[in-house]
Amino acid sequence: MTVPGDPSARRLALITGASAGIGQQLARVYAEHGWDVALTARRADRLEQLADELKMRAGVETLVLPEDLADPAAPERLLAEIEARDRVVDALVNNAGYSRVEGFQATPWDQHRAMLQVMLLAPTELTHRVLPGMCERRFGRILNVASLAGYMPATGGDTLYGPIKSFLTKASAGLHLEVRSRDVHVTALCPGYTWSEFHDVNGQRQAISHATPEWAWMGADEVARAGYEACEANRPICVPGAPNKATSAILKALPDEWTLALAARHAERLGRL
Repeated sequence: MTVPGDPSARRLALITGASAGIGQQLARVYAEHGWDVALTARRADRLEQLADELKMRAGVETLVLPEDLADPAAPERLLAEIEARDRVVDALVNNAGYSRVEGFQATPWDQHRAMLQVMLLAPTELTHRVLPGMCERRFGRILNVASLAGYMPATGGDTLYGPIKSFLTKASAGLHLEVRSRDVHVTALCPGYTWSEFHDVNGQRQAISHATPEWAWMGADEVARAGYEACEANRPICVPGAPNKATSAILKALPDEWTLALAARHAERLGRL
């Protein structure tokens, strides 16, 4: 995706949550394929390290844009900074996210609001802001990192995560239909358990590792490559890995009361109920 000469003629991918995990691996994958990358997350030091690595290994231009997407003004600031550098967003990767496992009632509302802002409102706003330009240029890629968790009822104690991911999956599929005639690709990436910092941050590493067999896990690099390839192929949904594909098919076929019982049993194994 690299065009020699003027940087403004090169393809640029904006990746949120790029400091670790799947987001970091997606930045590597896009850079390997010749995309310039705009990296955003809260941890500026990690973004700088990643930017230096990508410049050295892939020879691409990197923009480091530290932001906290919990701030409602962050999406507008991000895109204004990219525009100020005479660039446009050719690919948007909405990856930033986390979970809260303390329970709905025990979690203060400002923390719920921040989670909704980061994982639901910010990706939706970023998409709405970049989409007109993509359609006008007749080129664009939007990759929304959702989750297999969106296919089943929310696990007790982590009430909002699954519904947010379900929204991203369904919204991505609808948008895929809306813009496919404009050469804009939209894909929801729905991984299952992935080796990353995710469960360390929410304090569930030991419980999750004990409750989940090793074969159910994938590497963040595998997930990132599957997501990139699916978006390039313009597939609306990507569930990476054979076990995850089988799980998603089973969950779609089961009655609601059965999936609710499975979610309850999983929450009990994790000590959340």
